[in-house]
Amino acid sequence: MNHDSDMVDDYDLNSAAPSTAVAIDNDKNSQQAVKWATENLLVGDSTLIALVHVKSPTRISYENEASIRLHEMEIAKNEMIALFRPYRLFCARKGIRVVDVVLENPNVVKALLHYVNSRKISNIVVGAAKGNVLTRKFRHIDVPAALLKLAPDFCSVYVIWKEKVLNARSAKTQLTATNLLAIPHLLSLHRHSLGTFLDRHESPRNDSTKPIPESAFDNIRYTRDGGASSFNHHQQQQEFGSEMVDVSGRHSDGSSSFRSSDCSGSSSDSFSPSSTFNNGNGSSNTIESDMIRLKSELKQMMDKYNNACGEAVKARKQAKELQVWKMDESIKIEKVKQAQEKAIEMADKEKAQCKAAMEATKKAQMMADLEIKRRHTAETSASASASAYASRYRKYTIEDIENGTNNFSPDLKIGEGGYGPVYKGLLDQTPVAIKVLKQDADQDQGRKQFRQEIEVLSCIRHPNMVLLLGGCPESGCLVYEYMENGSLDDRLNESPTIPWSLRFKIATEIATGLHFLHQTRPEPIVHRDLKPGNILLDRNYVAKISDVGLARLVPPSVADEITQYHITTAAGTFCYIDPEYQQTGMLGIKSDVYSLGILLLQIITGKAPMGLTHHVERAIEKGSFVEMLDPRVKDWPVEETTQFAKLALKCAEMRKKDRPDLGKVVLPELRRLNVIRQKH
Repeated sequence: MNHDSDMVDDYDLNSAAPSTAVAIDNDKNSQQAVKWATENLLVGDSTLIALVHVKSPTRISYENEASIRLHEMEIAKNEMIALFRPYRLFCARKGIRVVDVVLENPNVVKALLHYVNSRKISNIVVGAAKGNVLTRKFRHIDVPAALLKLAPDFCSVYVIWKEKVLNARSAKTQLTATNLLAIPHLLSLHRHSLGTFLDRHESPRNDSTKPIPESAFDNIRYTRDGGASSFNHHQQQQEFGSEMVDVSGRHSDGSSSFRSSDCSGSSSDSFSPSSTFNNGNGSSNTIESDMIRLKSELKQMMDKYNNACGEAVKARKQAKELQVWKMDESIKIEKVKQAQEKAIEMADKEKAQCKAAMEATKKAQMMADLEIKRRHTAETSASASASAYASRYRKYTIEDIENGTNNFSPDLKIGEGGYGPVYKGLLDQTPVAIKVLKQDADQDQGRKQFRQEIEVLSCIRHPNMVLLLGGCPESGCLVYEYMENGSLDDRLNESPTIPWSLRFKIATEIATGLHFLHQTRPEPIVHRDLKPGNILLDRNYVAKISDVGLARLVPPSVADEITQYHITTAAGTFCYIDPEYQQTGMLGIKSDVYSLGILLLQIITGKAPMGLTHHVERAIEKGSFVEMLDPRVKDWPVEETTQFAKLALKCAEMRKKDRPDLGKVVLPELRRLNVIRQKH
C-alpha cells in the first residue's frame, strides 16, 4: 500500500509568492510558531506568509452514492476551514496576507520538503516536537530534526518552543536563478536523503510498492490498499475567505475518472453479448450465464446479510451497555440527591450557628465599645491630671544642668542605663542624680520615655519609689534625689557586701513599692523593667524603684488572671521579661511578678539571671542549696532562706496563672520572713 499524495498550489515562479511558511496543526506550539514568524521574519514590505497543514489522505469510499461522497468531502473541507480560521484571524489583525496550503501525504517530512523545494521557501517554521501534534501522530519521526537535517541549503529552519527559538539552521546559500534550475535535481536528492533518514527512524515495512515518480508531484495520485483501484485527480483550489486552500479535486470538466482493473474481492466478469460457444447451444449458454450472475448476486446478498447481522449484534451490545450506564447514572443521581439533602441540612445548622455567633459577637462588640469608652475617659482624666502637675513640677534649663554637672564631667558620671548616662550633680545646693538622654538615641523613643517617667513619677509619692525633683524638657534630662548607696546591682557585685538580714528587708521594700504601682488608680501601672539595676538604695539602704520609662498604664481588668492587655512589642531586659508576655504580647501585673521572682533569687545568690531558676531548683532537689547562696555572706539562715527561694521560684513560673498573687501571697510571706530577720 502506498500513500504519497501531495496537494500544493501551482504558483507561477515569476509571480509574487510567500517566502516564509509555517507548519500548523491544532496545537499550542503551532500558534506560538505563527506568532513568532509574524514578529520576526516578516520585515519591510513582506506581508505574505504560507500556513501549511499536512494531513493523511482522506479515505472516501467510492462505492457509496455520489451524494454521500460529496457530503464526506464537504466535512473534510469544513474541518480545514475550522483549522485555518484562528490563524487567519490572527494574521488579519496584524495586516498580514495568508496563503492556506493543505498537503495530503502520510509522510509529514516528505510533504514539507517537497513543498519547500517546489515553492522556493526561504524560511520554514515549525513547533517543537514535544508539543507538536504532528510529532505525536508520527512518534517514530522527529519532524523538526528531519527538517533541520534535510531542508535545502537555500532554506532556513526555525524550531519554536514557547515563542522562543529552540533550534535553528540558517540558509547556506541564497535562492538564485541557478538554484531554480537545480530544484528538480534537489527534489530527487532530498527524496533519496529522506528515504535514508526514515530507514533509520521508522520500523521496517513489508510494503512492496514502488517509489512514486517525479510526475506524481504534479498531479495528485491516490493509491488505495491492495492496488485494486487508483484515482487520478487534477488539482483544484477552493477559496477559504479571500485566500486559496489546496484540496483534492476533480478533472477540469467537473467529472471524475475511474479505472477498474483486477479488483480484489469483486467477482464481476466482462460479458460480451456477441460471444458464441463451440457447441452452438445458445440456450445452455444463457442459462449458465444466468446461474453465474445469480450466484454472484446471492453472494453479495449473503455478505450484506452477514454485515447486517454483525451490526445488529453490535447495536444490541451497545444498547445493553447503554442500559447499564443508565442504571449507574440513576444510582449516582440518587446519591447526589441524598448528598445535597445532607448538605442543605448541614448548611441550615451552620446558618443557625453563624447567626448565634454573630449575635454573640455583636454583644461582645458592644461590651468592648463600652470598655474603650471607659478607658478613654480614664486616660483623658489621667492625662489632664498629669498635664496639670507637669505645669507645677520644677523645670530646669540646659544651662542649669551643665553648671550642676560641671559640663557633664566624666568624673561625675555614676552610671549608664538604657535611657542614657547618669551624672551626680548639685542643683539648688542639693545633691541630685541627673539622667541624660543619649545623643545618638532614637529621639522619638527618648521623648516618649521622658514623658512617661514625668507622668508616672509626678503623680505618685511612696517611700519605696524614687523621688523625681524636676526635669529639662528641651534636653530630655530628668533630675532625681541622689541615692548614696547606688543600685542594688552594684551592692550585689561590689563591696561592701550586704548582710542577709538587710537583703530580706530590701526584698520586702521592693515588693511593697511594686504592689503600690499595681494598686494605682484609676488604672494599675506595670513597671515592665524590674531588675537590680533599677533598684536604688539611699544612705540607710532603703530600696526605691526607679526607671519607670517603660511603665505601662493598663486597664484594671489586668488584675484578673483571665483578661490581659495586648502589647505588640515586648519591652524590658531579656532575662527578666515574662516569657508569656514575650511570646504573646499579653501584658498583666503578673508580668512584673515574674521579674520580681528572678530579682529575689539574685538577692540571695548574687549570681547572673541566665538559667538561675533551673540551677536553684536542681540544688534544692539535690539538697545542695547552700552551695547556691552568696558565699560572701557566712551566716545564712538556711531554713528561712530556702523558704525565700521557693517563694521566688513560684513567682518565676513560666505560666502567669501559676504565679502567686503579689498582695495576697508574696508580700505577706516576705513580711513574715522580715519579722524573723528582726528577731535574729
